[in-house]
Amino acid sequence: MRMRRKKWAVPELTAAPFYIRNPEEQTGRWRALYARAEQPLMVELGCGKGGFISRLALQNPQFNFLAIDLIDDMLGLTKRAVEQAYREAEREIDNVLLAQQDIERITRILGERDQVERVYINFCNPWPKAGHKKRRLTHPKQLRLYRQFLVPGGQIYFKTDDRDLFEDSLRYLDETGFVVEYLTRDLHASGYQGNIETEHERMFSAEGVPIKFLIATMGGPPKAEG
Repeated sequence: MRMRRKKWAVPELTAAPFYIRNPEEQTGRWRALYARAEQPLMVELGCGKGGFISRLALQNPQFNFLAIDLIDDMLGLTKRAVEQAYREAEREIDNVLLAQQDIERITRILGERDQVERVYINFCNPWPKAGHKKRRLTHPKQLRLYRQFLVPGGQIYFKTDDRDLFEDSLRYLDETGFVVEYLTRDLHASGYQGNIETEHERMFSAEGVPIKFLIATMGGPPKAEG
């Protein structure tokens, strides 16, 4: 179901000091935009309504966060979620930025000098049809892009409800030089500590769908494309 247009989103984003209007101009300079530039930089690809990134950033002031989405209506909701979370905690918004970008072209705004230490991908579109699979955010085409801005040993945290996407992603990661350090096909029954639920996660869990989750570390070079 498509989201209803939110006429307030663009004006509110434009006025928000933590929204970056021209992210392509910040390639290689993202760390300098934060109050504590020396902190590790984490990126969420496809932040949705912001329930995840707002709590993650609030709970981890020792890290800097960049939340990216293509849809400005989504980013408007993320902006409000961040503001509410920090307001309730009586904290200044100083470790999270928002930016609009097509993730298939993510290297237009992130590069090697940005030294991203972790990428979060939560409940992305599974693109189940064979002709669409290259659009998956975990497809080798995309993973090779992430390697361009992840630091050596950088990590990907990935959650999904979709079994086929998860199993295919394990193969994609192996093909592109990532090593799976942690894996569970039922996150909520796994005993994993520190999980922050997303909006989709709560919905699928309520329907009895087990959540698949992994942590992968960037290792050696990708295997030759064939």
